[in-house]
Amino acid sequence: MENITQNNIEHQQELLVRVERNNKMVQRLSQKLNSYTCEPKCPQQFEKFYELKRSIQNYTKHHHRIVSKIQQRKTDLKEANNKEVEQHLKHFKKLENDIASYLVD
Repeated sequence: MENITQNNIEHQQELLVRVERNNKMVQRLSQKLNSYTCEPKCPQQFEKFYELKRSIQNYTKHHHRIVSKIQQRKTDLKEANNKEVEQHLKHFKKLENDIASYLVD
């Protein structure tokens, strides 16, 4: 029983580190997006730029909610909240890909 509890705590800590690392990456990408070198030059880029900004804001709100749940240990990894964390990680991947495609254009 103690081993199961220890594994659960370790897994929660790993998730917290992963989520925090992803958030730092999003913040750096957001700074890059806000730099003068990435200014939009055509109407499509302006639309994509504002869509990315909204997506970053949504990600940040969701991030704060997830982190507080993990830190308060309300997230039981066997419950539906695990799906919420997985959804958050998928949102990060999509956001990262969207920002990368915008920067490449």
